[in-house]
Amino acid sequence: MQLNRIFAIVLRQYYLIRGSVARLIPLFVWVVIDIVLWGFITKYLNSLTLSGGNFVPVFLGAILLWDFLVRVMQGTTMAFMEDTWSRNFLNLFATPLKISEYVSGLVLSSIATSAIGLVVMLVLASTVFGLSFFAYGIMFVPFLLVLFLFGIALGIFGCAIMLRLGPAAEWFIWPIPALISPFACVFYPLATLPQWMQYVSYLLPPSYVFEGMRAIVAGGTASESALLMSAGLALLYILLACWCFTRVYRYAVKSGLIARYSAESVS
Repeated sequence: MQLNRIFAIVLRQYYLIRGSVARLIPLFVWVVIDIVLWGFITKYLNSLTLSGGNFVPVFLGAILLWDFLVRVMQGTTMAFMEDTWSRNFLNLFATPLKISEYVSGLVLSSIATSAIGLVVMLVLASTVFGLSFFAYGIMFVPFLLVLFLFGIALGIFGCAIMLRLGPAAEWFIWPIPALISPFACVFYPLATLPQWMQYVSYLLPPSYVFEGMRAIVAGGTASESALLMSAGLALLYILLACWCFTRVYRYAVKSGLIARYSAESVS
């Protein structure tokens, strides 16, 4: 891989965002809405509880972490969609650009865009609603890392789906976080789920993160072995997603689908 080619992919996304307010606003507007909405919900719940419990680090922290994962995934897929919407995908691979360089560029673009959303969420949650991230301790960093890795895996896999089925398949991509969230146990303990759903949750890295977060808020400690398990699963999913994207790309080149890539679908 050559760094200048990877940087070229990132630079293109930067120019796209810089040149359009419509692309800049979604980087933070949806996370602001979520933080404000859930911030007031948690304040209301705190006013109702009689036990003196604090819902802010439980629910508002959970939505912050979950939104971060979603931003990471969408940061990857949106960069890919920009190339498909502009019919630029075929032009990119008419150059010596390698598939690994292109995917690396998508990941770096996602890091930049998701970092903007994360900073906005942290500032808003701490200044307006008093969410102290010291409540999670040093574990807040590995929590973010695991969610970041899994978000990248979902993003690359989503790009593979669109590459195989065409840009119209983006409607299969948007619901992915919503479909995963019940199994990820974002707002409730894993024990709440029926047994068959728990088996699925054990395969999802976010479930370990949110279980650990609730354990810390309750005064306990997060399981280090569970956190390592979640990190291992996230890395495994990244490798599988990259393998899937590479296989789909090679199939598209070999079958000629990449030359017929249109705004609708390919078959």
